[in-house]
Amino acid sequence: MSVIEAEAPVRQNAHDKFHALVARAQTHPPVNVAIAHPCDQVSLESAVAAARLRLIAPILVGPESRIREVASKHDLDIGSFEVVDAEYSNDSASKAVDLVREGRAEALMKGSLHTDELMAAVVRRDTGLRTARRISHCFIMDVPGHDQPLIITDAAVNIAPDLKAKVDIVQNAIDLAHALGSKEVRVAILSAMESVNPDVPSTLEAAALCKMADRGQITGGILDGPLALDNAISLEAAAIKKIASPVAGRANVLVVPDLEAGNMLAKSLSFLAGADAAGIVLGAKVPIILTSRADEEIARLASCAVAQLLVAARRADASSAIQ
Repeated sequence: MSVIEAEAPVRQNAHDKFHALVARAQTHPPVNVAIAHPCDQVSLESAVAAARLRLIAPILVGPESRIREVASKHDLDIGSFEVVDAEYSNDSASKAVDLVREGRAEALMKGSLHTDELMAAVVRRDTGLRTARRISHCFIMDVPGHDQPLIITDAAVNIAPDLKAKVDIVQNAIDLAHALGSKEVRVAILSAMESVNPDVPSTLEAAALCKMADRGQITGGILDGPLALDNAISLEAAAIKKIASPVAGRANVLVVPDLEAGNMLAKSLSFLAGADAAGIVLGAKVPIILTSRADEEIARLASCAVAQLLVAARRADASSAIQ
């Protein structure tokens, strides 16, 4: 037998964690979602599939004739969906944001336009969807063989966040984990090592974030760091390094030092471990669903489910505040 033939096959992902997310989301009413520029097959298929599962109620925003042409070509039934006509991709993004500002949509979803085009409309100072929070991105990873979903942040929006930005990045991720049903949110602040080293800025920021959590400046989660990746997710590695903490070896949120580290971590899990990733942007007035044309359908549906659960959590918080 050759060396190639002797290699173990890539482990297939049964998507158990994503299916569980979708099932949990289906216990809540569908969310009105403005989909910006859904002018290709994947975008419209995602809208139709998510609507069929009652995760979302799509509002399609883009060139109406083009949207209907794509739907007809690929035999996609969009007859029950509202369509808001727009001239081009930037116009689609602006009009989708307007629907949120008018209270007609509770979430945004990226169609076949560039992420930068959608986010430019979101962060516009006068007409966008800014809040006091820093906007950040979370991957929710379904990793085969791992017992729970892993949240990785930020691997898509903040390139080199400073300490102030990381406070919001961490808080956004904690709030997301609670919305997804985590009873205990264990946050690992990642670096290349588990010791504080003045020559490695990410270790200093990790220590500061943990102390800020101790003082109530970050709430809802248990933080530890700096932690290297191995002792953040492996109990055995943590034991070997003699790291005793409620997070080490059991983290369900991984906060990376910068975008490059997060991007490489997420893609390593996808391409080497067979993981799938749902994507969501937080910190704006509504959740923003980011999907890729390369995603499997279950990953795109999971992204919709995540947004649906976030909206349901916000509705519950608002109801509790009124009572």
